[in-house]
Amino acid sequence: MAYVSGISTYVPPWGEVGRRVPGGDEDAVTMAVEAGRAALEAAGTGAVERVVLVSRDLPLLEGGNSAALLAGLGLPPDTDVVERLGGAPAALDAILTARPRTLVTAADLDPAGAGAVVVSSNGPVLRPVGRVTRSLPVQARSANGVVHRYDDPRLLRERGLLASLDRLREHDNGLEGRPTAIAGAPFAQVRALCDGEPPKLPVLGASATVFALAALAERKEPATLAAAEQASLTAAVLDTSAGEPAHIHRLEPAARAVPAAHTTPGLDMPVSLAAYDRAFESKVGWKAARCESCGTLALPRRYRCRGCGTEGEWSLVPLPRRAVVYTTTTVHVPVPSLTTPYSLAVVQLDGTDVRVLARTTAAEPGSVSIGDTGRMTLRRVAVRSGVPDYGYAFWPDDVPEGHEEEVR
Repeated sequence: MAYVSGISTYVPPWGEVGRRVPGGDEDAVTMAVEAGRAALEAAGTGAVERVVLVSRDLPLLEGGNSAALLAGLGLPPDTDVVERLGGAPAALDAILTARPRTLVTAADLDPAGAGAVVVSSNGPVLRPVGRVTRSLPVQARSANGVVHRYDDPRLLRERGLLASLDRLREHDNGLEGRPTAIAGAPFAQVRALCDGEPPKLPVLGASATVFALAALAERKEPATLAAAEQASLTAAVLDTSAGEPAHIHRLEPAARAVPAAHTTPGLDMPVSLAAYDRAFESKVGWKAARCESCGTLALPRRYRCRGCGTEGEWSLVPLPRRAVVYTTTTVHVPVPSLTTPYSLAVVQLDGTDVRVLARTTAAEPGSVSIGDTGRMTLRRVAVRSGVPDYGYAFWPDDVPEGHEEEVR
């Protein structure tokens, strides 16, 4: 049983209604951070002492993604992190078994979306109903990344989803009647299997569980959620009458066509892990060096303070995430291994004299102007030698908001 105090959802602005695609600067970690930070806005970073990331699209299977995830979320590096490979049932299991002060995040790339849930000691109650774990590997991914599909949707429906629902109903104190919502299955199938009109979800993977919870929590009435992946299924009952209402935050901009772009062939820039390590805490954690003598901020850290000229001690402090565009330009010249055109902006961070050069994101190249306001958000700025290189990009405020329609 878990108490859900906060829920957030995120979809990229690119794609079409019903199927979003990640931007060229997004992956599972950046999307999990986008949803996770929104969930933490209400709960506060001090309300979390453990983070769970659920996805089938983890960028690093060796070396781990925990450091970038914690830095992007603004959490201490000693926070316990669990990276869990799985889909919708794995995400629901992670929420149900989480102890209070846990942030459960989930992210998917196809269709793209992410969600986060804060589990605390108060809020709507999520109670487990049952679990069925069966093997029906209609889609498999080998060690070299090749995906094999057993193309038989009828088999997946009959021997997968329907058979698992029947088995769950046969359990003692198991599922009774039809669920209110099913995460992880196509809407056309879900609609015929649910009690009433189920919510339309933009994703089919791990984050589908969070999108479904957000929709059910907004209805403010008891509901049963089933989370499915192939032949495995987990079910739970959400009781919104218990405790304080959950804080729900949706970052779901309206779908727009992916901007036309061209990638110029060329050699990739190799990674320097020494430089990567030196810059990581400031660049991914979004922290500036502060002179202990006069308080002047520098990003990146300087050898000599430009405020007082001393070469003394520095400390890292978090930077504001709100910014205004000081100047901007759009690059059209072909650059080997990069996608053009792209826009760069020098932005001034609110309440400081710090200016940062960053790429723009979630907006068409050339659409950002001087004076535009926005926020700094974690993005994958490059992949070098197979290593995701994370940094911050400027997301303008005028990105239109909207609501997702069904995934067919």
